[in-house]
Order: sequence, then structure tokens, then C-alpha cells
Amino acid sequence: MKKNLLLIGLLFSIVSPLIAQETAIRSRFEKLDELLGENSFFDNHMTGFMLYDLDSQWVHYEKNSHMNFIPASTTKLLTFYASLLVLKDSTITFRYVNSNNEITIWGTGDPSWKYRPLPQPKLKEFFKDFQKINISFDNWKDTPFGYGWQWDDYYYAYSPERSAFPVHGNIVTFTNRNRTPVPDIPLFSAMLVRTDKEIRGVQRDFNSNNFLYNPSLYVNQFSTLPFITTPEVTLKLMEETIGKPVNLVKGKAPANAKVFKGGGLTPLWKEVLIESDNFVAEQLLLMVSESLFGELNTERTIDYIKKNYMDDFPDKPKWVDGSGLSRHNLITPRTMVTLMSKLDEMMPRSELIRLLPQGGISGTLKNNYAARRPYVIAKTGTISNNHALVGYIKGDSGRFYAFAFMNNNYLNRSSEIRREMEKVLQFIKTNY
Repeated sequence: MKKNLLLIGLLFSIVSPLIAQETAIRSRFEKLDELLGENSFFDNHMTGFMLYDLDSQWVHYEKNSHMNFIPASTTKLLTFYASLLVLKDSTITFRYVNSNNEITIWGTGDPSWKYRPLPQPKLKEFFKDFQKINISFDNWKDTPFGYGWQWDDYYYAYSPERSAFPVHGNIVTFTNRNRTPVPDIPLFSAMLVRTDKEIRGVQRDFNSNNFLYNPSLYVNQFSTLPFITTPEVTLKLMEETIGKPVNLVKGKAPANAKVFKGGGLTPLWKEVLIESDNFVAEQLLLMVSESLFGELNTERTIDYIKKNYMDDFPDKPKWVDGSGLSRHNLITPRTMVTLMSKLDEMMPRSELIRLLPQGGISGTLKNNYAARRPYVIAKTGTISNNHALVGYIKGDSGRFYAFAFMNNNYLNRSSEIRREMEKVLQFIKTNY
């Protein structure tokens, strides 16, 4: 009798915690279903969500995780993945051959030169010993704009053109001095054009590098606009910067071409992920292309990465650019979660966390998801009527979860979407 009682007691001590654990799991699931499921705020538009325990490799909750969504700037996580696989930890600014006092260079897409957010390669010092400087663009196999970019974004600073050898980040900033716009790049001073159009800042002509302003209405303190990148413009910008003539030549870089190394990739990664810099993201993917194929071709690079490094992902994404500006990008939440899991395996989690925006502290999350200790560490993505958030969430238990929260085709303000998302993420923080 005593043996039986001992066995029953032992069995109860084993089973009871399991029942309690299962009850807690079910209760959390039901609450998430209440927050995300039928008749919730997220039932009035397309929403996809997945929550995945990185350590136990267990999916805690999912909604429409198999469906494709427009990822917007969370596409940059794919670009980061590609650069981590191919470029490793350092950049190449250009390839070159030289003989005596003559040098010929081929750009690799490095966005750094004269672009303020990034550390500067010392190119002026490097070129000072050469009397004849040549540049070839024969490795450029792409287009200035990405597939599906909106044409009317052409004069917004978030949509600069892509190019083989960018200078000044392919943007120019005009400062108001005595009601006259003055560019930070002298070349464009002669391209200012007065207009009677009702504009208060500076606008660029669609087909040229003519910059328009209305003297009677001009009040803007700063106007930053992309310029059209042609080989001729690049040559003039190079000449203006290094103080020497530069010649345009034909020909591909030989296999034995030398390399001018830039710096580490970390500043570029931070600019792409924390600040969500579209220009650097596009150029970073071009640098991957140049490293793989010796040419700059976004489409070929994406095909290569998908075929060679994404074969085990649950769904193949439709991935068309480096930044997420295109609405042709499509990806499922479960593929995004798989991507975060892969990144977690490729580099120390602590290092990856430093490269991502943190709620209430940095980058595109500085004004959202604030807490005493950051619990949302994720990449944001927003274009009109679409908002996504992909990354990590840290529960009060100390456990880390990968998640993808994707919203498409809503008519609410983005602030409303973020407010309701925060309710879901706060619940996860407190209860997981």
C-alpha cells in the first residue's frame, strides 16, 4: 500500500508541472490569438506573424506565416545576409592596374567616398602620385533605378541612383544663404535654374541635373536631392575632389588587378540596418555582385544567393532589390524567421543585436517600443499602407525569440499599426 502511494505521489510530482506548463502554453496561445486572430485589430487587413524560440527551436504562434507580404525595408536583412556570406568583414573600394605614373580603376560599388555617414577612404592621398588617372565602367551591368521603384521618387533623398563608383552618396544638399540655394558640391552651382513653379525648396528636373527654385518662395533651410549619375558626371566629381583630370576608358579589369581596400563592413551594416539607408543597401548588394562575378548586377546576385544559400528556406522569396524600395519584393513571415535564425548561427547574438535598432534607443526604433531594458531588437520596414518588423524579442524570462510581424494593405495610419503591434509585443515580453 505504501509503495503504491509513493508511486502515485512520484507520478503526480512529475505530471503536475507538465500539466501546469501545458496550461500556461495554452493560455498564452489563446491570448495571442485574441490579440492577433479573428475579430482583432489585425483582422481588418493582411497580417502575418510568427514567434519562434531560438534556443528550443519551437514555434509558439503563427498567423498567415506561409503567405507572402511586401517586406519594405526588412528586405535589407536579405542584403545583410548576402554580404555576410560573400564579403566577410572588409570592403574593396576599387580594383586597379598601374604603370609608372598612370592608373586605371574599376569601381566596385563602394558607397563610402565623400558620403558623410561613412568612414572615408583616403583616395586623394592615394591618387596624388599618379599623373594620369583613368576609370572604366565596363563592369556596370545594372540600371540606376531598381526594378519596380516608383518613378516619382526620383528627387527624394531616400531614393538615390545606384552606380559603380559613387561620389557624395549620389546626393547633393542645398543650403539657404540669403534666400539663394547653395550646393555642397560646387559642380552643381552652375545647374541652378530659377522657376515660377510654386515650390518652397529645391526640386530637380526629371531628365537632367537642373535644380529648380523659386526666388520669391524659397524658404527651405536644407534640401537634399539625388543627382543623375552618368560616367561624365562621375568624372567631373572625381576631378573636383582630387584636383586632377580623369579620363574615361574602355576595357574590363584583368584577373591580376590590384585592390584598394576600404575599411570594415560594420559601419555599412549599421547604416543599412539601424538607419535603414537605402543607398548603402543597394550599393552593398552591388559590392557582393562585384566580388562574386567581377561585374555589378543586382539580379544575377540575388539569383545566386537564392540558389546557393536559401535552398533550405521554407519559401523562396521574390527578391528584386537591396533596399526594399520596390513593391515587387514578396516574402513570407516564416522565411524571415528562418533568416533571423540563420543570422543567429552565423555571428554572435550580442554582435548582431548591436547591428539592429533597439526599441526606445536607436535608429528607426528610437521612438517606439521603449522599455526600461530594450526588448525589441528588430529591423523596420515601411512604405505606404505596408509596415513590417522583423528581428528579436527578449522575454522577461531572459529567452530570445525570433519574430516576423508583417502588415499589408491597411488604411490606418502607420502609428496606429505600431501602437497595436506594441500591445502584442509587450504581452510576449511579459509572458515569455
